[in-house]
Order: sequence, then C-alpha cells, then structure tokens
Amino acid sequence: MPNTLNPLELIARRWQPSARFVQRAALATVVMAVVIVVTGGAVRLSDSGLGCSTWPQCTPGSLTPTAAMGVHGLIEFGNRLLTYVLCAVVGVFIIAARARQPRRRSLTKLGWAQFWIILANAPVGGITVLTGLNPYIVAAHFLLSTALLTVAVLSWQRACEGDEEPRDLVARPVRQLTWLLVVAAGALTVVGTLVTGSGPHAGDAHQVHRIRVNWQEITQLHVDLAYIVVGLSVALWFTLRAVKAPAAPRKAVVQLFAVLALQGVFGYVQYFLGLPALIVGLHMFGSTLVWIAVLRVFLTLRERGPLPAVPGPADRHEVPEPQPAV
Repeated sequence: MPNTLNPLELIARRWQPSARFVQRAALATVVMAVVIVVTGGAVRLSDSGLGCSTWPQCTPGSLTPTAAMGVHGLIEFGNRLLTYVLCAVVGVFIIAARARQPRRRSLTKLGWAQFWIILANAPVGGITVLTGLNPYIVAAHFLLSTALLTVAVLSWQRACEGDEEPRDLVARPVRQLTWLLVVAAGALTVVGTLVTGSGPHAGDAHQVHRIRVNWQEITQLHVDLAYIVVGLSVALWFTLRAVKAPAAPRKAVVQLFAVLALQGVFGYVQYFLGLPALIVGLHMFGSTLVWIAVLRVFLTLRERGPLPAVPGPADRHEVPEPQPAV
C-alpha cells in the first residue's frame, strides 16, 4: 500500500517558498494580530459589544445580523468575520513554514501555537457576549489576543534568523535588565485591562457591569507603570552604550522610545479631553506597538546565526513516488 502523505507534505513537495515569503507571511500574522486588537477595541468604543445578541449565531435563528440590529450588529459581526481572515493568514504562514526547506519544526510549531490561541479565544469571545460583556471575561479576551501577538512577533523573529543555539550579545546583568522591562510592560498591559474594565467605555449603551475599583486610582497605577517602563528603557539605553552593545539592540531601544513617546501623547490627550472614543482607540493601537517594541528589544539581545541554506538536490531525502503495478 503506498504511503499516505498529509496535505502539508504534498504542498511541500510541489512548492518551495523563498525565505522572504516566509518572513512576510510571519509579519502578516503580526499585522493581523494588531488589527484584531484594534477592531475589538472599536467594537467596544462604538457600543457594539452586544450588537450580536448571542453566540455562535449573531441573533437567535440567524447567523448574520438583521436589518433591525442596525450598525451595531454589522460592527460586531464584522469583527467576528475578521477571525476567519486571521485564521487564513496564520494558515498561509504555517503552510509556507512547512514547505520551506530545510524543514524548521520550531517555526511550524509557532504557527500552530497561533492557531490554537485563536481557537481558544473564539469561545472566550462568545462567553463575553453570553455574559453581557462581563469585564473580567473581556479582559481575558484581550489578554489572549496579546498572547497571540506575542507568539506572532516571536514567529516573525524566528523567520528572520537561524536555528543555532542562542548566543547572548550582552552580559547577563543587561539581559536581566531587559527582563525587568518585559515584566513591567506586561504589568502595564494587565493594569490597562483593569482601567478598561472600570472606565466609562463599557462596550454597550445599556448598563453593563464594571470592575469595582476606583477608576482614577487604577489609572494612576497605570501611569506609574508607564513611567517605570520609560525609566527602564532609558537605563537600558545608557547600559547598552556603556557596554558597547551591537547596533541592533541599541536601534531597537530607540524605536521603543519613539513608540513610548507616541503612546504618551495618546494617553495624556485622551485623559484631558475626557476619553473621546477615537483617541482611546489610538491608545489601544499604541499599546500593541509598545508591546511589539519591547519584545523586539528583548529578542535583539541574542543571535542564532544565519538562516539555514536551502539544500541542493543531492542533499534532499525525498520519498520516491509510488510506481503503478504492472
């Protein structure tokens, strides 16, 4: 009986994507992860969180929004449809990473990790609707999206480097300082979800349960953590200059400064203008850029060698095609 090949193996036999294609596919997953966060914020900021009244259907008896649901139904349903686009983009990355020779199992595993995070987050989004936008479930939904963004950024980085054992470009104390930066930025993101869950933008025009904390106090904690992230970034920049670190990590820190400055502008403008929806949305977009910049700083402090070379015909170990019976 001839060997049965899975679809990914069949594609790999007939298509050899370039390294640049795999890298662009990985970058596309990063972009889509950001889009999902921003459009999810748009659903909440437009009071469309319950535009579809149930899940997995949009309304009882209909998978799609009806005319009676108006624009809120369209916004919520449109965000649901974007999940399929996200799955398609991640699918392209998985296929490209699998087809690329030599096969890099670590890269395909990261692609599948993204897929499983999406699969896990879909019912969490459904529970968000079924519980009437419970703020704790909303926070979990956002944090899972942040986890997806994290894996996407790591996939992008791994698509651009080799598979050698990681080699630190700086001393251990500098790496530890970077770890502190990552932890502080992660805490900033988590506290940001508490600000969202206790703030005025509940996601629906009707009364929605909020997290029972003092909104101004939790906002002040959020601001304090932002200053800690800025302070750690400044300390890291001076440290990298002092130890004469390579150009890549120093450039990544400068890019982080630029993103933090932009995010600071969004933050103060939204506060002094009374939290207008548009600026709050830009602040959410800025939060994804900050997290990406922090991760890139962390990842540029080690190297894993060049990309593996594509093997020649003599180096490929291909299973011979089954011959027809005589």
